[in-house]
Amino acid sequence: MANSAQAAKRARQAVERRARNMSARSELRTAISRTVRALDSGDAEKAAAAYEQARPVIDSMVGKGIIHANKASRHKSRLNKRLKSLSTE
Repeated sequence: MANSAQAAKRARQAVERRARNMSARSELRTAISRTVRALDSGDAEKAAAAYEQARPVIDSMVGKGIIHANKASRHKSRLNKRLKSLSTE
C-alpha cells in the first residue's frame, strides 16, 4: 500500500498507463500479424495493402514510446523485404 498521497497517485497513474500501453502494444502486434498473414497467403496485392496499413501504426508506437525506433525500423524492414520477395516471384 502507498504510504503517501503522492505514492498513491503514482500507483494509480501506473495502472492507467500500463493499460494504455498494453492496448497500444496489442494494436501494434495485430497490425504486424495481419501483414504476416497476408504475406503468408501469397497475395502480393493484399500483402501490400496490409503493409501500408501497418506502417503508420508501427511509426506511431515509436512516437508514443511503446517501442524503440530501431525495433520499428527492423519490423518495417523485414516486412518490406518479404513483400518485395513476394512481388518478384
